[in-house]
Amino acid sequence: MSTRSPPRKRKDPGAPVSPPPLKKAVKSTTTKSAVASFFTPTSQKPKDRTVWSERGPNDDVPATLLVGRYQPENKNQSSRSKRYKIAAFDLDSTLISTSSGKKHASDAADWKWWDSQVPGRLRELYEKEDYHVVILSNQAGLTLHFNANYKGPKASAQKRVTEFKQKCNAVLTNLDLPTAVYAATAKDIYRKPRIGMWKELCEDLEISEKEVDLKGSFFVGDAGGRIATLGKGENGAAAAVAKDFSCSDRNFAHNIGIDYLTPEEFFLGEKPRDFIREFDLVNYALSDEHGSLDSATALFERKNDKDVVLFCGPPGAGKSTFYSKVLKPLAYERVNQDTLKSRDKCIQAARDLLKAGKSVAVEADAVVAR
Repeated sequence: MSTRSPPRKRKDPGAPVSPPPLKKAVKSTTTKSAVASFFTPTSQKPKDRTVWSERGPNDDVPATLLVGRYQPENKNQSSRSKRYKIAAFDLDSTLISTSSGKKHASDAADWKWWDSQVPGRLRELYEKEDYHVVILSNQAGLTLHFNANYKGPKASAQKRVTEFKQKCNAVLTNLDLPTAVYAATAKDIYRKPRIGMWKELCEDLEISEKEVDLKGSFFVGDAGGRIATLGKGENGAAAAVAKDFSCSDRNFAHNIGIDYLTPEEFFLGEKPRDFIREFDLVNYALSDEHGSLDSATALFERKNDKDVVLFCGPPGAGKSTFYSKVLKPLAYERVNQDTLKSRDKCIQAARDLLKAGKSVAVEADAVVAR
């Protein structure tokens, strides 16, 4: 008798396996906007008409100012007579806000007009009231160039710059006016309330700062130093209105010599709210009792053959006036960072003057001198 076991039945390759193997779900990284863009014909996609450039305070440091200039396809829009009035606006929380409701935009598409009246009002300024319409914004969250001390992830930093450009191009394309956006990415001469962006703007418009109609020009921004107060909510009930995070926009307009308005005042016609500056020179005015500028001229004297005077303060503090009225008559040579553009050049100029046997007055804005 045979002891061989019966042949095994071959498994049907199509038979179900019990229990079935678990399949790992793979989450798609493709966004809805990317899918929509893929299926949109090239002829229907918005054209990127914004030309970007980068600028720096001088040739010795990397560029920190990002400039995007938009020109509509219809070039005849800009063929009108030369304009001397400037309507300047901050970007975030002034012209646009996030569509998601978050404080900061999650991506390039996360934006909407701050109010439905914004685009129409901007077009009126350009088309009917002969204004240049421009955007001047502090964007400290952007990094254009990485130095040796940069420790953050470079890929995410570069992505933020790309998304900012995409968002601005979408805003400018929607507006479709000859305009530009200036973004200050560092704490230097371009950052508000310093007026470096304004100077660049005037050069780009090919009008001198003296030619600008300062009485007719204005700046609109949300950083007005407004104090917290009570307002009305959606249902009419009392609601707290938070204070502004700073007063940089109001101070920026003051340093230029143009009017300042908040977005609520300009677009919605609301009454101005009370505000306070972090440091207001009005509260520290010189008087005869404490020593006026004239008395300071009489009291200040040179006690050495060679002196070095260091003085700093915010724009508009009176540094130039103090030098011209007090120090210049005493034969102090002026070393000014606004003129020489960099700290290293100021140090070298001061050294050269001291070697020549001259006294020196070194002047810089407070932000730079720190």
